Amino acid sequence: MKRLLLLFSAAAMMAGSAVYAAQPLLTPAELNAVRSEPAVRIIDIRPPQDYAANHIPGALSAPYGQWRGPADNPGLLPPVEKLADLVRKLGVDQNTHAVVVSSGADATDFGSSARVYWTLKYLGLSELSILNGGVKAWVDAGLPQDQTVPTVAASTYTPVLNRSLIATQEQVLAQIDNPKVHLVDARPSNFFRGEVKAPTAKIPGTIHNALNLEHSKWFKPGTSIFVSADEAKTIASQSLPEPADETISFCNTGHWAATDWFALSEVVGQKNVMLYPASLADWTQSQEALPMDNVPSRGQQIWKSLKDLAG
Repeated sequence: MKRLLLLFSAAAMMAGSAVYAAQPLLTPAELNAVRSEPAVRIIDIRPPQDYAANHIPGALSAPYGQWRGPADNPGLLPPVEKLADLVRKLGVDQNTHAVVVSSGADATDFGSSARVYWTLKYLGLSELSILNGGVKAWVDAGLPQDQTVPTVAASTYTPVLNRSLIATQEQVLAQIDNPKVHLVDARPSNFFRGEVKAPTAKIPGTIHNALNLEHSKWFKPGTSIFVSADEAKTIASQSLPEPADETISFCNTGHWAATDWFALSEVVGQKNVMLYPASLADWTQSQEALPMDNVPSRGQQIWKSLKDLAG
């Protein structure tokens, strides 16, 4: 009988831990059920004025800009110590379940929560989630908000960098002709085809041998609600060849690319998926011209610039 009781207790403990195990995506109802748990930290990355107007009870403000790099390439990671200080002020450490919350305005907005999630994981944290649909989904579900700014004790967390998640320019260049590596461009197809470019890119086009998997494919049409895991696996299988030994996601500044990384790594469960955070801003600003595809001729680029000025 004693042995049966011990087995029952162990099973109950396992069941209890499974309830609170961090899943990559939480519905509003799932977050509401655990938001008062001491180990849960809700990180609201919306602009300060939006947070001040109303937020999920218990949420702390950490605007997206604090997680990004300089204006000429916001995809660059801020210094690790600066990020570590931000994490410590939020009271986050390896025992915290951090839930990242964005506005939920659209599919592009989701990229901000995916990028912060990726940054936290790069810093060595593992108990991470994103609120699926953001604050919009929370409000649509009729769940409470308030304007109270909570206080938390700072942590003493020291980052242990997970370098398997990040790709540098040198690493991308080294793998550019490797058929066992997928270079995945998360931008809309007109960027991929070189028809338009971001202000941070010196020239239009994409990295040589890249595949296009638009970040918007992962959402229910017209929303920022991420599809189910089964639907995500179908999208991945239809959009990409067989899983590669390694996958590197990129875009203009590592924002849309964070969504592709999150989808393939965290939801679909592919191995060895990395983010090139500096992306094409870094690639095209290199002193030495790096290999690209879909680059319009110089004449076409001049003509496009003139049309843009005229229009």
